[in-house]
Amino acid sequence: MAEIGSVIDGKYEILRKIGQGGMSVVYLAMDTHLNKQWAVKEIRKKGNGKDDVVIVNSLLAEANMMKKLDHPSLPRIVDIIDNGETIFVVMDYIEGESLDKILLEYGPQPEELVIAWAKQLCDVLSYLHSQKPPIIYRDMKPANIMLKPEGNIKIIDFGIAREYKEQSLADTTVLGTKGYAPPEQYSGQTDARSDIFALGMTMHHLLTGIDPRGGEKYVPVRMWNPELSEGIEIIIDKCVQPAAENRYQNCSDLLYDLEHPDLITKDYKRTQKRKLRAFVIFGTLAVALAAAGITCRVAAKTINNNDYENLVSVSESTSVDEKIDSYMKAIDIYPEKLDAYEKMLTAYEDDGTFGKKQNDQFLGIYNRNKAEFDTSSKEYAELNYQIGMMYFNYYTDDDGSYSFSNRVQKAISFFELNAKNENISPDFKEKKISDCYYQICSFYKTYILNSATVEEASKENYEQLLDQIDDTLTEVEDSGAYDKLTFYNGVFMLLYDQRTNIEQVNVDQDKILTLLDRVYEKASELTVQKEQSQQLQREILDNYDNYREAIQRTYTNAEERKQ
Repeated sequence: MAEIGSVIDGKYEILRKIGQGGMSVVYLAMDTHLNKQWAVKEIRKKGNGKDDVVIVNSLLAEANMMKKLDHPSLPRIVDIIDNGETIFVVMDYIEGESLDKILLEYGPQPEELVIAWAKQLCDVLSYLHSQKPPIIYRDMKPANIMLKPEGNIKIIDFGIAREYKEQSLADTTVLGTKGYAPPEQYSGQTDARSDIFALGMTMHHLLTGIDPRGGEKYVPVRMWNPELSEGIEIIIDKCVQPAAENRYQNCSDLLYDLEHPDLITKDYKRTQKRKLRAFVIFGTLAVALAAAGITCRVAAKTINNNDYENLVSVSESTSVDEKIDSYMKAIDIYPEKLDAYEKMLTAYEDDGTFGKKQNDQFLGIYNRNKAEFDTSSKEYAELNYQIGMMYFNYYTDDDGSYSFSNRVQKAISFFELNAKNENISPDFKEKKISDCYYQICSFYKTYILNSATVEEASKENYEQLLDQIDDTLTEVEDSGAYDKLTFYNGVFMLLYDQRTNIEQVNVDQDKILTLLDRVYEKASELTVQKEQSQQLQREILDNYDNYREAIQRTYTNAEERKQ
């Protein structure tokens, strides 16, 4: 056992013990070179149990697996030191409290807070499931979720060594943790849906305070707390279905429902049916009154035209809420005219906010009226392009954070409308850049987001995508500054987000850095006046050094692992 005050590998000074397992001890240590604190896990190679060798190998396998991962909700492994008798694994020191301790101290947690945590967990599970091969966490539970002081979460303890401990209420067995593990985990046949089951049981525990390890029969959350919403009850019940095929099939689908819990309730579905019935009744009355309304229609159209123009021409000084209200009233007059939809998006953009509230507000009116749009018009293509761009570049969660994969999922359908529109207007000038966005999104959907896919992105796949991006950089030279910057920013996010996968298929590092440098130079050369363009330009320039360093570090770490 390491002594307090001793120095490991010439730079990690042991400060104090902060945890202990069967064959490992975790210390808080100070990197004397960087003046930074780390957690150091000490793994003793020689113990008394017959399974010691297996456990040590499992702990090493866990450490090496974690070293390859790079996600804000996962602790990083920065060093593995083997002195012959003891192995030291140096990793992020995570300040905060585990959710099981928060439950113990404060009891059941508010629904809004649990949903916010669940969305973060969906994101990190999607990342793990997208690895090649997919990584199934298998041990989701409050004890393995750390809440950091700033409110973000990290999952800890991949628990491979704990498979070999004696079973107890609080221990992880080969089957996962009792009460959280799905039925199929007892046969070892786990996949992404197994983690979804455990996440569902974790949400149930956080909302009700009922520990599933205690053997209490599962009942829906509202039987414990009637104040909880119908939507969250439906979501959790679907997560914990005994048969995996009846659960959410991936975390992307689960995330969507967590963001829109009201859309799956019985009340919502009844409302939709009532609207349909009202529409049928109204249609019948309209036919009966058509003959009597001919004279009135001409006068009404004149009034409507005047009202419409007034509503879409509100002053720039008007508040964003008043603008949106005015544009929505204009849409009610002429739902087939697209300029009011575009003005709604511009208002969101000018306000710098495009999250769940704005998403639900805009999509509600867009989906209600899209059947009336002229799909061959230039305005239709421009609207879909603008919507896709809003999601791709601006969509954020309620706390201001965002996931690139989440943005891609929301943007793809609108770029697809343009890419597959056989009647698209030849006057739509942004066709090539819109199609490039679609290719980026399609690539994510095919190779990254779908954890059940049998396809894996190859070096050729990545290089084809990068070549298309390179060609599009030339194509956008004639576009406006804002369109250029949104595309540059999208390329930056792609290269940063995919750096690990790109390295794993042996795409040349210089190819990635050259593309990153080219985008940076183009963004630097632009002179922009619009506030949104200035903000995008600053974001690109501010992220450049960090993104470039992260890409280089990914390749350097990979080289070190090969040695």
